Amino acid sequence: MSWREPIMQWLPRSHPTSECISETINWDSLPQELSNLTSLLYWPPTGGHRNDFLASTSPNTSTYHLKGPAQANYTLGSNLEAILVARDHRGRPKAHGGDLFRAELLGPEVRAGVPGEVKDLENGTYLLSFPLLWAGRAQVQVRLIHSSEAVGVLQRVWREKRATVDFRGYFRGTDGSQETVICNVDPQSTGAKGPTCQYKDLVSGEIWFCAQPPTLPCDALVGHSSGSYLKVTTSQDEGLLAGTPAEDKEAASHGLLFANLLFTWSTYVNAHTQCFLRNVTDQKLPSGIPPILVLPAARGNVSNLALPSRPPCHPGHLSPKPSGFYHQDRWHSTFCSSRSFPTVDSIRNCLAGRIVYMMGDSTLRQWWEYLRDTVPSLKPVDLHVTYQVGPLMAVETTQGTVLHWRAHSWPLRSLRTPVASLHSVARELHGLAGGPYTVVVLGMGAHFTTFPPSIFARRLAGIRAAVKALLDREPSTLVVIKLANTGYKSVYGSDWLTLQVNRLLRAAFVGLRVAFVDAWEMTSSLDVPDNIHPKELIVRNEVELFLSFICPT
Repeated sequence: MSWREPIMQWLPRSHPTSECISETINWDSLPQELSNLTSLLYWPPTGGHRNDFLASTSPNTSTYHLKGPAQANYTLGSNLEAILVARDHRGRPKAHGGDLFRAELLGPEVRAGVPGEVKDLENGTYLLSFPLLWAGRAQVQVRLIHSSEAVGVLQRVWREKRATVDFRGYFRGTDGSQETVICNVDPQSTGAKGPTCQYKDLVSGEIWFCAQPPTLPCDALVGHSSGSYLKVTTSQDEGLLAGTPAEDKEAASHGLLFANLLFTWSTYVNAHTQCFLRNVTDQKLPSGIPPILVLPAARGNVSNLALPSRPPCHPGHLSPKPSGFYHQDRWHSTFCSSRSFPTVDSIRNCLAGRIVYMMGDSTLRQWWEYLRDTVPSLKPVDLHVTYQVGPLMAVETTQGTVLHWRAHSWPLRSLRTPVASLHSVARELHGLAGGPYTVVVLGMGAHFTTFPPSIFARRLAGIRAAVKALLDREPSTLVVIKLANTGYKSVYGSDWLTLQVNRLLRAAFVGLRVAFVDAWEMTSSLDVPDNIHPKELIVRNEVELFLSFICPT
């Protein structure tokens, strides 16, 4: 991002208080891969028309067309290129980049799809590139997720706001008395007018803050839950971010509303005119390229897919772009020979003897639930805990399979849960011996879009150190990183924020022998509505790619 001030000037720091631990986080201790956030999270300049909605990028007037002359047929394995011209609501071409467009090449007849590459030329035009990976008909689809002006709002909020949500801490005294306070990632975000309580994880060094209760001591904290979504935008911001958000079931279950974003611009009034506008978030552009026909590469070639010889799936592979594509509802990796697991026995045999530790958010819990529901012999163990945050366990006694899931620790948007259930990922990794039958899956990101990037970078620094230590003591341990998927379209969890989170995730594990499951591409390659909790088709393909790393042959 083109932020002029040095990164260290706005990195949030902990402040000593009068209770518990007094320690300032040493941001210089971040690993080199994460220390230069300004360079890592660069985004093209987004322009300065925040107060003029009609000057923002419009999905209705922006257009795209083939870069070269149209062809009667295209060859399997070649590329299709197009030029996208961003225009504002008055139809004028934009002179700068920074928009978040998503492009896909779809094959509805064969249930296929692949994400296109969108290269921002930073002058209002974008180069779209699509690999032609299956034979048959294909259609380009382009969506405007956020205008550059809306991205500018997200940048400003992400940079300037210490938090866009808060949490509740529940305290209980020995006499049964109870008090509830606000908690967060730093003391200023607790709203405390007096001392704060600080809770430090002894393994990771992570610190959590709560306003000190009026009468109860800090060590009386027993419960945690989501709190409020904070007002962080102006009316102009809300117009730029207007859209039709998918129902946020998680927030609804907490009784929380994105009140400042859940409205649609119906009118916009300026000095000269009144215009009735449609939603501008996550909208399709008018079709600019007719359907194309892709033919097999050579006569006699019976393959309808452009899949060259690829090695078995092993950790340490650098995944190209795109990392894969769908065909006949199955995800095909472009960097390794991903396998299909069509039967219950094929899954059971792959997991035989393995102890799998899943740690992360609810999108990773979907993997646990899919395996539990697909393999009847995987029996859940009743641990008498809150289901939403775990820990969860399922056991297959005849094959010796144990499947764990637990939520990552603070910050976690959840129903009320005991704080004793919130273990940091680094702490859990520290307690694993590892080995050839140990599998670790980490899936984080969605709960960190409500804080500045340095918060997630600091968390990842501790997790990277724990993963490195685990692989050093037992290199045969398999570690899989699930990237965050598409879904949210608000200032609290926009897809633009998720893209930045995924950049941090990839950078955090550079140089370590880990495997990646690119859930972002797997949830942005089909013509289905985005959902923070993807449909079973996508979850099945994510799990099958994961199993391909456990059982590559």
